[in-house]
Amino acid sequence: MPSPRPALIGIVANEPSGDQLGALLIQALRALRPELRFVGVAGPRMLAQGCETLLPMERLSVMGLVEVARVLPDLLRARRELIARLRQLKPLVVIGIDAPDFNLGLERRLRVQGLATVHLVSPTVWAWRAGRVKQIRRAVDLMLSIFPFEAEFLRAQRVPVDYIGHPLADEIPLDPNCEAARLVLGLLPEIPAADGGADAERAAEFGTALIAILPGSRRSELELLGPPMLETAAWCHARRPGLRFIAPMVSETLRERFEAMRRARAPEVPLRLVDGQSREVMAAADLVLTASGTATLEALLSKRPMLVAYRLHPLTYWLVTRLRLIKVRYAAMANLLVGRELAPEFLQERCRAEFMGPALLRLLDDADRRAEIEHSYRQIHLQLKQNAARRAAAAILALIDKRGGNADG
Repeated sequence: MPSPRPALIGIVANEPSGDQLGALLIQALRALRPELRFVGVAGPRMLAQGCETLLPMERLSVMGLVEVARVLPDLLRARRELIARLRQLKPLVVIGIDAPDFNLGLERRLRVQGLATVHLVSPTVWAWRAGRVKQIRRAVDLMLSIFPFEAEFLRAQRVPVDYIGHPLADEIPLDPNCEAARLVLGLLPEIPAADGGADAERAAEFGTALIAILPGSRRSELELLGPPMLETAAWCHARRPGLRFIAPMVSETLRERFEAMRRARAPEVPLRLVDGQSREVMAAADLVLTASGTATLEALLSKRPMLVAYRLHPLTYWLVTRLRLIKVRYAAMANLLVGRELAPEFLQERCRAEFMGPALLRLLDDADRRAEIEHSYRQIHLQLKQNAARRAAAAILALIDKRGGNADG
């Protein structure tokens, strides 16, 4: 009698946001089937959940047409290595998290070999490159959609899809606690001590308004967005010396690079760098200046008014606009979900201090506007809060069971 297949699940995350989603999914799957083991590509959060990584996640983390072209041979090599290892291990299912250009190709090749495949976070085929729907149909046994409009679009295109809501909407509280976040970060509320002692000095370290700066999780993003964000901080600080700034860094390498930029471009700005803790930083801040991407959704879920900045390599931007690849009005997911530009967007040539600085101060001074934004963001949060990780885990296990997989170890 043949031995049962091991209770092994393949899972591939290419960047920090995928690592975050992967860790939540591993927790939910293990809660339903404690015997499951996980292997693939993992960042620190997935590693902490016991996932074995076959490649360093940083090797797969790159974005932009031109930027990818520079490292394409290594990316293709990495994918071949993963395919070979996963074919050998024969997991019950392989889950690709985001990064569709890499993971859909991986999933398609493994599916041809008889492995079940799931993709978590639908590619934005509703926004650009709609032709990828055909690739999705060939690549996946199941697509897990985190936004309701995506599921509607994919069903109409005959893609097997389940809407699960967004895991971050479950994890981030509906009413973030600014004071608690500042305490976690070592920042005290603005309450001077009566004796003017150490507590008063620490309380005075950060002024009446705290601005979070999130220049992106990739080196390529940091190089393009770090300078204009720091220059914006300097522009604002020159006009409002009481402003203070804080920036979470996803790695020591990026921290060192951003610190070098800071010394060169904004040495006078009171800016604290912290390791990780982006969620606490957003909750602690009064306003967020962020790269476009997952961070805009996190800022929305944190109910924080934001400005969104983004730059692509000039050639990438030229190709995207020349070929009319973008089909949506907004770059930021926060704006797409709300349906209007509550978060002002500063893209490409408008990503400069002379544009972003005045907009930041206007938003900071407009209490009614900030209250309107916070109310709208709370309504979106309620729509996305669906116990997503558990719903995703249940859908994945149903697929395994349907295919006759054995997860009894």
